Parts: sequence; C-alpha cells; structure tokens
Amino acid sequence: MKDGKMAEHLGETHELKRVMGPGLLLLFIVGDILGTGIYALTGQVAAEVGGVVWLPFLVAFAVALLTAFSYLELVTKYPKAAGAALYTHKAFGIHFLTFLVAFAVMSSGITSASTASRAFAANFVASTGLASGGLTITLVALAFIALVAVVNFRGVGESVKVNVLLTVVELSGLLIIIGIGFWAIMGGQGDVSRAFTFQPAQDHGLFWSVIAGTTLAFFAMVGFEDSVNMAEECKEPSRIFPKVLLGGLIITGIIYVLVAISAITLVPAADLGEGETPLLKVVQAGAPGFPISVFGIITMFAVANSALINMMMASRLIYGMAREGVLPALLGRVHAKRRTPYIAILFTTSIAVLLITFVGAVPALGGTTALLLLCVFAIVNIAVLVLRKDKVEHKHFRTPTIVPVLGAISCVFLAGPWTGRDPIQYTIAGALIAVGILFWFITVRVMKTSVQPA
Repeated sequence: MKDGKMAEHLGETHELKRVMGPGLLLLFIVGDILGTGIYALTGQVAAEVGGVVWLPFLVAFAVALLTAFSYLELVTKYPKAAGAALYTHKAFGIHFLTFLVAFAVMSSGITSASTASRAFAANFVASTGLASGGLTITLVALAFIALVAVVNFRGVGESVKVNVLLTVVELSGLLIIIGIGFWAIMGGQGDVSRAFTFQPAQDHGLFWSVIAGTTLAFFAMVGFEDSVNMAEECKEPSRIFPKVLLGGLIITGIIYVLVAISAITLVPAADLGEGETPLLKVVQAGAPGFPISVFGIITMFAVANSALINMMMASRLIYGMAREGVLPALLGRVHAKRRTPYIAILFTTSIAVLLITFVGAVPALGGTTALLLLCVFAIVNIAVLVLRKDKVEHKHFRTPTIVPVLGAISCVFLAGPWTGRDPIQYTIAGALIAVGILFWFITVRVMKTSVQPA
C-alpha cells in the first residue's frame, strides 16, 4: 500500500484549515521570536561581554537573517508543512538524513517548549508563594504543557487567537523595559557609556567573547523558522511570506537591541548577569514604584507563548513528514471535526513530558535548542543551492547565491565547540539524535510491516 493510499486508509482525507493572513502570520513570527530568550538570557550575555550586551544580539540577528533568506526561497517554492525536513527530503532524497533533520527540528521545538514550561512553572511558583521545591515546579510545568496541548488540539484558529493575546502581552513587557530605560536616560539616571564598555568574562579577546555571547543570544533569535511549518494554514503563502518574515525579524531585532541598551544603562553587567530574572532588575532599578508582580505575570505570558508556538510547530512538522511518507501515515491523521493533527500533537506532547520530568535544566535545554537549529540551518542553506535545479510553475522568492553560502558557513561555525559552548549541550543533543536514530529503525520497520499485503 502506497503512503498516500495508506493515509487515506487511515482516514486522513482532510486538509489543514487556511486561517492565517499577513497580520496573524506577522504576530505568529514576532511572538515566536520574542519570549523566553530575551527575558532570560540578557544577563548571561552580559556576563560574557559586559556592557556591549547588544552586540551579540546584533550578530545573532545577522546570522538568523542570512538563513531566513534561504527559508524564504524554499517556503515560497514549496508552500507546505514540514519546513526544513521537507526541503532536505527534496534536495537529497535520503530517508535517513531527512528523518534526522525532522527529528532535530522537532526536538528543538520541544526542548524550547520544555524550557518555557519550566520557566513558566518557576515564575508561577514564585508569584503564588507555593513551595518552591523541584517536584512542585515539575508538576506545574507538566500541567501547563497539558494545557498547551489542549489549546493546540482545538485548532490553529483558537491557537493563533491565544498567540495574538500572548504576543501583545510579551511585547508590552519589552516595551516597558525600553520605555523605562529611555525615560531614565532622559532624566539623567543610569550610565549610557556602559553600553559601549567591553568586559570579557574570562581572558578572551573581543572576538571570542562576542562569539560566546552570540551562541547564547542566538536562542533568542530562533523562532522565525517555525512559521514555514504553518505554510498550509496560511492564505497565499508564496505571496505573503517574504515581506512578513523579514518584517518580523527586523522588528524583533530592533526591540532586542533597544532592550539590551536599556538594561545595561540601568544595571551594571556584573549585577545583570546574576540570577535568572535580569529584566526584573531593570524594572526595579529604573522604576522602583512599578508593581513587580505585574511584570512577573508578563514574563509568564511571554514564556507561555513560546511553549504554545513551538508545540504548534512540532506537531505540524510531524504531520507534514507523515504526509510526505517519511514518518508513519498514522502521525499524519487529522481530526475530522477539529481539523488538527491530533496524533502528532499527542506524540510531541509525550516527548515534552519526558524532557520536563527527566531533564528540566532550563539553560541546558535552551542551549541545546540553538545547537540543533544551527545544524539544521546549515543543511537548509545547502539545500537551497541543490534545489536550484528543481523548477516549479509558480513564481517564488529567490535569494542571492552568496547568502546561503554565508549562512551555511556561519551556522557551522557557531555550532562548533571552539565557541565556548557548554559541553552538556552536545551531550543532550547527542542523546536526542541517538533516540532519533533508534526511532528511525522502528519507523522503517513499522512502515515495511504496514505495507505488507493482507
């Protein structure tokens, strides 16, 4: 039985619902990029470079922009769900490589969502005064990821509406930081000169310190790639993606630089790098009368948005690859009433539950997310060049050839151990890929068995 026939046999006769226009897509992209990274990592970046905390964010933006151009060519050329895995499948036609890319992207989304879930739980426990033990945080995080699954199952329309609300809240939090910073600057408070002071954490020069900071800041820039997995739920994706994706990246890049400048102006790098709530310190320093609990709630909304969007992406990726025959067709089933990939949602949520329960370290999971995506981005940049020989009938975006070349080189460079990346990130990523390889053998076995004649 062929894969398409197999999907039909399993009841997969429905298509995803196209509900996202330019406005919703822009909010999706902005909301996905903003979130856990900038709220949690500003202090860690400051610890690496000192006052020039904005510089690693700017470098991370430049690297992300190179790869975004490659994604634009591919998503407008092949406007389907599955994103990087689909492009790898079309470019190289190697089932094993396609599967690993799909699993890496899925893992990056789930590790990011798990990171956000743990961060949400920690803020929730602190805000409500519950016992702050590890078990309490784990239980709250598990309850939260279950709620995300319910919203995801109800449909992309409901999910995007929640995303709009959460994006507005998290954006307001960052605008508050920017406003507090510039109000303080106008009032003569703080020290703007700190924003141009380089203070390496160790005996490193400017270049390697900025590179180390960039590997941290890159986690704050990822998210734009999730949008291509929503292509089948967008209206006219080949037409709207270029302006919307580039617009979303530019908006978030500007916000990040302004937040970083505001933060370092009000709080010295040494203080900003201590603890897990750097932006809360900025509020306390620049506007001591501002209700801290309100900003804590905004932070919770921000990380909640990251979790929702990443779980939406992961489930749509699994659905898309099942449609392409790379994963068992069972994972491509769409609920008849809700028209959502419910089996894929259940599968990705189960993995998130395992990560939250047995890993749980927020910095390690965040770094692993960036590491996995850098490797995937390198492959996507190469795939653009390989697929130039594949012509399609409709018009699509075309990026200059030098852009994917530079994108591939920069991604490979930032993924290497010479950047000062924490070794635990390679351990976690290696373990996830090992699970992926094992799952690949199981998948091949299942698919071979399912096509045997009755």
